[in-house]
Amino acid sequence: MAPHLLIIWHSRTGSSEALARAAYNSAGRSVQLIAAEAIDPEDLLDAAGYLFVCPENLASMSGMMKEMFDRCYYPVLGQIEGRPYASIITAGSDGEGAQRQIDRIATGWRLRRVAEPIIVLTHAQTAEKILARKVLTGEQLRQAEEIGAALSRGVADGIF
Repeated sequence: MAPHLLIIWHSRTGSSEALARAAYNSAGRSVQLIAAEAIDPEDLLDAAGYLFVCPENLASMSGMMKEMFDRCYYPVLGQIEGRPYASIITAGSDGEGAQRQIDRIATGWRLRRVAEPIIVLTHAQTAEKILARKVLTGEQLRQAEEIGAALSRGVADGIF
């Protein structure tokens, strides 16, 4: 298989899925888009780089994204070192807790962050707004498109 970017995502209210799909749609042919619950260690081993996209829930990455890391961490440990990664987090007000968790796991895998984290704030602060489907702005989606295109190009061209 040719070197490719793997976009792993989880979403509850649509925002992270929309961002993952925007990144995927701009990434060209050297990309796979797979939901976190469907990822297995072979998917990680086959990819040359990663984009992790998920919401922050209660100051942590979403449970499904954490479960993917839990399930795949040891089977790929020592086999994906040096590969590039980036992340997109959606959050009501912060996103830093989820971002720190992803970075700690990526450090354990010895991945290389190749782009600044993207944290998309929805400003949802009430139970009703937090649980509602999210609609993102064109600018928020454009950020995901840009990182998807750049990562895919960098992986395919061997820049990373």
